[in-house]
Amino acid sequence: MARFCPAYPTPRRNKASGLLMFLSARHSWLDALYERSYRMQMGEVRLPGLDLYMVNEPGLVRRVMVEQAEDFPKSELLGQALEPLLGESIFTTSGEQWRRQRAMMDPAFAQARLQVAFPVMAAATEAMLARLEPLAEGAEHDIEVEMTHVTADIIFRTIFSVPMEGADARRVFDAFARYQALVPRLILPSIFGLRWLVWPWDAWRARRAAREIRGLLETLIRPRFEARRTGAEHPQADILAAFLDARDEQGRAFGFEELVDQVAMLFLAGHETSASALTWACHLLARAPDIQQRVHDEVATQLGTRAPGAADMKGLTLTRNVFRETLRLFPPVGFMARQARTGCPMRGKQVKAGATVVISPWLIQRQREGWHDPDAFDPDRHARDEEGSTGHGRAGYLPFGMGPRVCLGAAFALQEATLILAQLVRRWRLEAVEGHEPRPVGRLTIRSANGVRLRLHRRAEAAAG
Repeated sequence: MARFCPAYPTPRRNKASGLLMFLSARHSWLDALYERSYRMQMGEVRLPGLDLYMVNEPGLVRRVMVEQAEDFPKSELLGQALEPLLGESIFTTSGEQWRRQRAMMDPAFAQARLQVAFPVMAAATEAMLARLEPLAEGAEHDIEVEMTHVTADIIFRTIFSVPMEGADARRVFDAFARYQALVPRLILPSIFGLRWLVWPWDAWRARRAAREIRGLLETLIRPRFEARRTGAEHPQADILAAFLDARDEQGRAFGFEELVDQVAMLFLAGHETSASALTWACHLLARAPDIQQRVHDEVATQLGTRAPGAADMKGLTLTRNVFRETLRLFPPVGFMARQARTGCPMRGKQVKAGATVVISPWLIQRQREGWHDPDAFDPDRHARDEEGSTGHGRAGYLPFGMGPRVCLGAAFALQEATLILAQLVRRWRLEAVEGHEPRPVGRLTIRSANGVRLRLHRRAEAAAG
């Protein structure tokens, strides 16, 4: 197998230069990393008004996210930055409020998984292929735009039982693009103890984009919310119907604003993270043609000329591992912020109460001592015994988080990505554009600052069909 190591921001030589780069140019948080970041087990940043600890050691990560999760709630700073869009959803809440919401949503979301969701995923994927069909042979295309569209379409159909098409889709795309570009400017200065760096203009623009997104969602939710109140039935067994039916231990349902909060969260998490990872997966496959050919061969062997079914996804092992490896190299959520409820010792340091504890899948999954050839794109590592070859194994792999707040859509995302990659590579050969190198930036998710442009070539069998 040809070895391919994707490019990523060049690490700074030391901590001071990284922080200076971040503070002076307001760049992506990836630009603030330095070479030692990829080797350290625990780092510390102390400035006036700031106590921040970067935890990379798997044992400490498990302690913060699993064993003592109650002592390290989600950072309030993140919730404050995302509140205009997500309100008081499970993404932003903590404590008893979060436990109530999660208990209501877990069984509701189960209805969208795997077998039930597959026909929706398949229909949206076919719509994606239809949009690509008019492209000229070898045409250059920004695959990020298409991955954002198809994943938004899937989650829209899954929540509302309607496709996401036309002007509404463009409005949501544009509003989300503005929002995700602005949010890091709101979050990162707060985490670094520099709230005065948040420009009022940026905060106002983020709130405006959030209102636009929520407005579209409200127009879809309101009629069904009112219909349910009057006893009218809705024929679709989608996520919205499940949310409308959900009750807590006291028999209380979600109120309208609460419902909009949860749907906004699900829409954001359900398409933005998948779009990010699928875009990078296409980039990696285009730069590793030998692996891409193996994926194509696997799909051809498994499916032949027939349409895929839900049961086929288990047999697409390499295709799934391509996505899993992409999640390792380009985890959509590059860092997770927690807040120490009380003071506690960690690796000889005394973490103060209220300090920010940052866990970064980007760093942990590229740890120099934790992974064999950590920067290389190697899907086969997920079929091997990584515990023996890396020292970290599963403990160092956390693209969906871990513990009580682990992503409830992990199985959904894996099935969705396997289907999309299989169908895309089945019809098209992805080729990198000479001279174009995507530049990862840490925004709401890890995206490319300059897009991911590929050339798309029709497969001979697709052209014949």
